Amino acid sequence: MKTNTIITIGREFGSAGREIGKRIADDFGIKLYDKEMLARAAKESGICEEIFESHDEKPTNSFLYSLVMDTYSMGYGNTYTDMPINHKVFLAQFDAIKKIADEGPCILVGRCADYALESYKNVVTVFIHADLDARIRRIARIYDLTDAKAKDLIVKTDKKRSSYYNYYTNKKWSDAESYELCLNSAELGVEGTAKMIEQYVMMKESIPRADRKI
Repeated sequence: MKTNTIITIGREFGSAGREIGKRIADDFGIKLYDKEMLARAAKESGICEEIFESHDEKPTNSFLYSLVMDTYSMGYGNTYTDMPINHKVFLAQFDAIKKIADEGPCILVGRCADYALESYKNVVTVFIHADLDARIRRIARIYDLTDAKAKDLIVKTDKKRSSYYNYYTNKKWSDAESYELCLNSAELGVEGTAKMIEQYVMMKESIPRADRKI
């Protein structure tokens, strides 16, 4: 299969979002970027990768966010001198996401990629969720945790991702209105969810843009 579409995946922790994205990337023969986005941003900005990892999908205060957005909207996206580190990380990551997207179809997991690429025409934004019990079982198995500890990790990680997304976008994390496609991976499984997204992308590509009306 071939695609010209960029797919962004938002995901609840434990819903297998990255694994699903990897299946899609393999089937379409395109690259998947998750933590790889941080490495790319670090390389292109000159900021060490450990700093990106320490700020990864973590919210900052609203005042800093305002400074970031003001600078970004004024066209200083490639100027990182004399900025607070949170500011530098935010701009560098958004620049990296756009550069990755400009290189062609790919899968981008998390990090507000859907928001960064909202002006792009060839993007499908996806959110993957799953029943809490299913996520607890998955995380407990992967990290060898008790159910209680797995649940605690899920709650904390989802809270962090939600706060980050809600700060840096004009949308709400996990809200159906914020995405083009929302799927429950606990119902379809990893393979089924991946196939459903692939079918949606192929169907959308087959329909001329002018005919996409309701």
